[in-house]
This record gives sequence, structure tokens and C-alpha cells, in this order.
Amino acid sequence: MTVKTFGSSADLAREAAGIIASVICAKPDCVLGLATGSSPIGTYDELARMHREEGLSFARCTSVNLDEYKGLSGTHPQSYRFFMEEHLFSRVDIDRARTFVPCGTADDPAAECAAYDARLEALGGTDVQLLGIGPDGHIGFNEPGDAFVKETHVVDLDPTTIEANARFFASAAEVPRQALTMGMGGIMGARKIVLVASGAAKKAVLDAAVSGPITPRLPASILQLHRDVVVLWSEN
Repeated sequence: MTVKTFGSSADLAREAAGIIASVICAKPDCVLGLATGSSPIGTYDELARMHREEGLSFARCTSVNLDEYKGLSGTHPQSYRFFMEEHLFSRVDIDRARTFVPCGTADDPAAECAAYDARLEALGGTDVQLLGIGPDGHIGFNEPGDAFVKETHVVDLDPTTIEANARFFASAAEVPRQALTMGMGGIMGARKIVLVASGAAKKAVLDAAVSGPITPRLPASILQLHRDVVVLWSEN
């Protein structure tokens, strides 16, 4: 595991985008594992700039997102499909038919989760997985618990996650209480992982994840077992 510290989120974003761009350049038909939330926005801004100004092409890439709120359609402004469209997909030349996000309105969520794992397996896993980290140490929506869950699954969101995400909604009451999330098997199956985090509030949980005990009570700690992880943290 490599840990790098930056003085600004802009510097962090350039580093993260550069790593992802290098994967795309080396393998134009790569599979990108993508994350949502505030942490990766700067990375997506930089990737969009690289596409616009430097000719970085996503035309042959496939993307697989980590998660989606249960009950939100892809057109809902707070859905993660909508987020990806706004922050990356509409700004680069990626083929929408090869962009995958769990369906939050699936009639049978369990079947949707199983199908998502089957799709990921058919793709051969992700070549690079972008991650953020939650205040409770979650990655994707894998919340603290008694065991690491391997498969894509429906999860009850932790109160700290609901509180942290309330800023994106009119009120905390509007934040969905469940989500569909890729499990640890899908995340750990990535050939390379890039975790990004900014600000003092994330420092303690990030330090614990990187150097503390490996425990499902701090889900990101499992990354210590991965062969190729880059952790990028900025002070602001």
C-alpha cells in the first residue's frame, strides 16, 4: 500500500486522474470502477479536462459503479447514475451502453445484485477501482458490521452515513435508508485501487484503515490485504 499526502485537493485530483489515465492509455478497453460522493468530484473534473484538452479517450472503456440508493431511479437528481452523468459521462466520450450502475428501482433487488456480480465477473473485474471513504470507514456502501460481505447486496445505511449524506438532500428525512452496493469481493478483485480523501475529518479514520487492525467494524481496513492500493489524502 502506498500513501501519499498533498497540500490541496486539486493536487490530489491531478494525481488520481493521472493514475486512471495511465490505465486507460495502457489498456484503452479497460474496465473502470467508479465511485460517487464529494471525494472523487475533483478527479472527474480533471479527467474531463484531460479528455477535452489532451485527447484522453474513454470510447472503448467500460465503467462499473459501486452503488446506488434503493428506491431512486437513474433520473433522480440525487441518484448515483445522475451524479455520474453530471460529473463525468456527459463530459467525455464514453459509450453509455457500457456504463453500469446498480438499478435502485429494481423489482427484485436481490436478483439485481446477483446480476450485477455476474456482469462484473463477465467483464473480468475492474482494472482500476476509485474509492472514497466514509466517516465510519465504509467503502462503497459496505457499512461496519460483524463480517465482510463478499457479494453485491442490499444494505441498511448506518446513521452516520445518512447524516453525512443529508447535505445532498433537502433534509436527512429524505435520504434513502437502504442502498445496493458492490461487496468486498468486487472491490478487492480490482487489479488496482485508488482511494481518495480530503480534510482533517477523514484523517483519523483513514489512518485507522491504513495501519490499524483489519476488521469489518472498519470496512476500509480490508484494503490492507490488496496487492496494489494507492491512498491519496489532502489537507484541504
